[in-house]
Amino acid sequence: MPLPTAPLQDWLAHIERVHPRAIEMGLDRVARVRDVLGLAPAFPIFTVGGTNGKGSACAMLEAILHEAGYKVGTYTSPHILRYNERVKVARTQASDAALVAALAAVDAARGDTPLTYFEFSTLAAMWLFARERVEVAILEVGLGGRLDAVNAFDADCALLMSVDLDHMDYLGDTREAIGFEKAGIFRPGKPAICADPQPPSTVLDHAASVGAALLLSGRDFGYTVELRQWRYRGPGLERHGLPHPALRGAFQIGNAAAVLAALDTMRDKLPVSAADLRTGLLTAENPARFQVLPGVPAVILDVAHNPAAARALAQNLAGMKSSGRTYAVFAMLKDKDIAGVIGAVAARIDEWLIAPSEGPRGADADTLKAELTRAGVFEALSVHDNVAAAYSQACERAGQNDRIVVFGSFSTVAAVMAARAAGSRGRAR
Repeated sequence: MPLPTAPLQDWLAHIERVHPRAIEMGLDRVARVRDVLGLAPAFPIFTVGGTNGKGSACAMLEAILHEAGYKVGTYTSPHILRYNERVKVARTQASDAALVAALAAVDAARGDTPLTYFEFSTLAAMWLFARERVEVAILEVGLGGRLDAVNAFDADCALLMSVDLDHMDYLGDTREAIGFEKAGIFRPGKPAICADPQPPSTVLDHAASVGAALLLSGRDFGYTVELRQWRYRGPGLERHGLPHPALRGAFQIGNAAAVLAALDTMRDKLPVSAADLRTGLLTAENPARFQVLPGVPAVILDVAHNPAAARALAQNLAGMKSSGRTYAVFAMLKDKDIAGVIGAVAARIDEWLIAPSEGPRGADADTLKAELTRAGVFEALSVHDNVAAAYSQACERAGQNDRIVVFGSFSTVAAVMAARAAGSRGRAR
């Protein structure tokens, strides 16, 4: 065990080694250590799950509640460049010292209970939120819902953003099976917001079986898109003249409507004004979700790593004005649906620059090339030693009217962000 004064990186290396498996579903271990720590939050909790859309919903909830003057604790995953991104208080990343103190407290409380990296992280975030006396917490589900560590804490309001095929080794290979797992975050008598316009029957059945107050998109809340704004209707409430969210993509209005529905159900405990809603929608940030970087050629970062997210990426690319070519810097994990992702976005890509993804779960370049060939990509394809090299080559090839889209995984985007940061430091010297 590192000393409580050891660097954060030492603690992160330690929590990676405590459990023999990176992922081990179940709540028994987390609940046992939660109780030793005495974590019984008095503050309201929003739990956000779903295949896609979780990060965007968390970002909008955080921004709106922050604008309303609440001290907000936000826990999301995974991080892109720094672990500190996972835990924020008042929209500020937790410091190394605060995270070390939280991880040390969890380690001392666990005894001989082996926690996974994510379980450690979840308990540490909640310990820190309690110490910081946040007024509301937003927790993003890591994997599934029913057996995810976040679900050891009862949601006052649960949001299920979407149900699609991903993590099938753990959650099942049908939307029905996955929907049941994700609906596990619902609680008796508590609001459960479902943003998926066609939820599997298992979501509806589980909500009914536990007695959750289910609100469905299109039935209990919805939205109308107008030229420069949109309007929302929810349980007993309508809002007009809302600005389009700062987060890019037409689908973000659907995400925003679910967020407003969640806030409507909690308005007795956490009232927010119309001005808070507008400002929050305009200031929400969720890096690497169709993030368009300034400058030319346009560089787009997107962590899309499943077919549903890739379809959204393709839709966004189609809606983005461009008169040039689109270069893809692409790497993925081997346990993802590589063929499905390629098929969803291939029509929007003119040239592919592929590279192996680092780590034991990374897909090698031969695997990516084989899937692209099966999809009909033969000539507009090049293989590179790593993602940074692929990005460098894309920058050399792309003209001012072209665009470079970096996608496939969090680690793919992180590699390009790190390369750009290193380049900026080099120019500064």
